[in-house]
Amino acid sequence: MRNILIVARKEIQEGLRNRWVLATTLLLAGLALSLTFLGSAPTGTVGVRALDVVVVSLSSLTIFLLPLIALLISHDAIVGEMERGTMLLLLSYPVGRWQVLLGKFVGHLAILAFATLLGYGAAAGALAATGAEIDTESWIAFATMIGSSILLGAAFIAVGYLVSALVRERGTAGGIAIGIWLVFVLIYDMALLGLLVVDQGQILSGSFLNALLLLNPADAYRLFNLTGSVGISAFSGMAGVAQNATLSPSALLAALAAWALVPLALAALAFSRREL
Repeated sequence: MRNILIVARKEIQEGLRNRWVLATTLLLAGLALSLTFLGSAPTGTVGVRALDVVVVSLSSLTIFLLPLIALLISHDAIVGEMERGTMLLLLSYPVGRWQVLLGKFVGHLAILAFATLLGYGAAAGALAATGAEIDTESWIAFATMIGSSILLGAAFIAVGYLVSALVRERGTAGGIAIGIWLVFVLIYDMALLGLLVVDQGQILSGSFLNALLLLNPADAYRLFNLTGSVGISAFSGMAGVAQNATLSPSALLAALAAWALVPLALAALAFSRREL
């Protein structure tokens, strides 16, 4: 455990030195504050709770932004260190490869969690400072959104590590990382929608559709946050999905956790077999 924490501290220090922590926090805070005050303006006239609007807006932002940030900070975690020659130096110490990988994961996840907590928390704090009425249910939905956002980030950090452990060049890892982001965030849902339009409910069963949704961590995250509360699902336009959803919140969380653990385990396996 001590070796893992040492490697994690090294990654956090590098993140501070390279301005990753500052840049990510400011980006998330700026966008969150903008969405908060622009999106909550009409809530008084439509009877929607202000923080519920923030949860819907930030969930949509998270799906596009957090996976990209996670992949950018993780895609060269292994191959980049190998190209610079620092991985050989690091492994000359009494530390196992799995400890290096897990320590890097903890460090990068800490950076992402700090930026998410501070950035999104600033938006909720600013909304509360305006005197907006916020009930307990809205606060729970907001806290749940932050926690699941961090878990979504963990999933894409793990995917980035798997890419970094398999490729031989840093540039290749960067290209694949961007391709993965495009597939999961944009292309996958468009292809799934096209498939549903063509099928028109004739062949695809509900269980098969659920499996397809679980194969995309962004979809699991979206369903978890936008169908979990009656008020939020109605405002997000997913009330019908919420009423007919067969995927429980626990199943969606389990899918997100699996997306973090399985790629991380595969990355550790690939890294252990890789020649320096």
